Amino acid sequence: MSLQADIQWHKIKAVIFDVDGTLYRQSKLRRRMLYDLLFHYALRPWQIQELRILQRFRVEREKRPGADEPDLENAQYAWCTDNGRIPVDKVKRVVNRWMFQHPNQYLLNCVYPGTQSFFDALRRQGIKIGIYSDYKAHDKLAAMGLVADVVVSSTDPEINRLKPAPDGLLYVADKLGLAPSECLFIGDRQELDGICAEQAGMPYLIVDKQPFDRFDFYRKLEDQASTSSVTIPTTI
Repeated sequence: MSLQADIQWHKIKAVIFDVDGTLYRQSKLRRRMLYDLLFHYALRPWQIQELRILQRFRVEREKRPGADEPDLENAQYAWCTDNGRIPVDKVKRVVNRWMFQHPNQYLLNCVYPGTQSFFDALRRQGIKIGIYSDYKAHDKLAAMGLVADVVVSSTDPEINRLKPAPDGLLYVADKLGLAPSECLFIGDRQELDGICAEQAGMPYLIVDKQPFDRFDFYRKLEDQASTSSVTIPTTI
């Protein structure tokens, strides 16, 4: 199992995708969001503390790879309350607005070229599609016009554990009725997605970092998958 594993497509019965940075270009979305945030808070400087909540939310999650909590969905907000000085309801409201709702209107324009076509090709070949993300993904998929057979987040009550722990990935494979070796996981971060797949015993690929207008990762993958049994080169 490695970045460049020789993918035997005739053995692959499902492709499981990470979402952020894997299905769309995060930097493109963040540039658009930065404009909206600056505009919003320039007109409401008394609310500027909310920007620190957003930053804290990202930092606290990054500090806890593999975090295992009995109620991870709510725990992730409690991590950002600054020892109770910020109401958890306010953290939830700010994070949900600026991370899980407002960005969705821009997602379609940030989807990597070839993503929808690759999804369609997988369907034609009878290969199932799964989603496993550390963040909630249903609304993002809808905004991108992508449909999957199984959608799972690390904060779902059945998982309650962040990557790189393999729990979520194994859960998706089980929901699809497949062994990990029959699935291919595609992510964008070796330290999270790659290790997660390795611990799950699942082949995986890491999305190449290409300029958005020259991004051809999924087009190449579609071409190779269509030849049935192929070897995916390390440069993909």
